[in-house]
Formats: sequence, C-alpha cells, structure tokens
Amino acid sequence: MKEIDSAKLLAEMRSMAAQAKGVPLAETTEADATGGFSELLKNAINGVNEAQQKAESLVNAFETGEKGIDLPQVMVATQKARVAFTAMVEVRNKLLDAYQEIMRMQV
Repeated sequence: MKEIDSAKLLAEMRSMAAQAKGVPLAETTEADATGGFSELLKNAINGVNEAQQKAESLVNAFETGEKGIDLPQVMVATQKARVAFTAMVEVRNKLLDAYQEIMRMQV
C-alpha cells in the first residue's frame, strides 16, 4: 500500500475545510482551522456512514428481488463503502500516530 504523506494530507484537509466555508486558505484563522478540521472529520465520517448504509440498502433490495437493482450496481456500492471505510481507518491511524508522537515529545 502507498505511504501517506501526513503534511500533504493536513494541507489538503485545511484546503478542503477552507473551500467548504467559502474562505480562501490564506484568510483562515487558527480558530477556523480547528473548527474546520473537526467539521471536516465529522463530515468524512458521516459520508462513510452514508456510503455503508446505501450499500446495505442496495444489497437488501437485490436480495429481495426489487426491480431496477442489478448485481454490478450492488457490487460497486459495496466496494465504494469498503474503500471509504478503509481510507477512514488509515486516516485515524495516522492521527493516532501523530498524537502519540506529540505525547512523546519533551517540553
């Protein structure tokens, strides 16, 4: 699996948070960045949850034989949910690693 560059990931997250607020990155304050990060993380978790719920509902619809639901559609939704969950777990692991590294620092 490809190594994740944490500095690039953090810069990307800040950029996305600024875009979501409609504010250019240069104009964000420290309070905005902190609130923006938590909101970004919350939105990402909600997005993963929605993808999993959509995949589960498609699986149930396919199993019950609803018309208009085909196997490729179900498989794609399931894989999207799996990839989103795996990415979220990787981000969580990197955040935990960063937190542990900060806690090991001597002041």
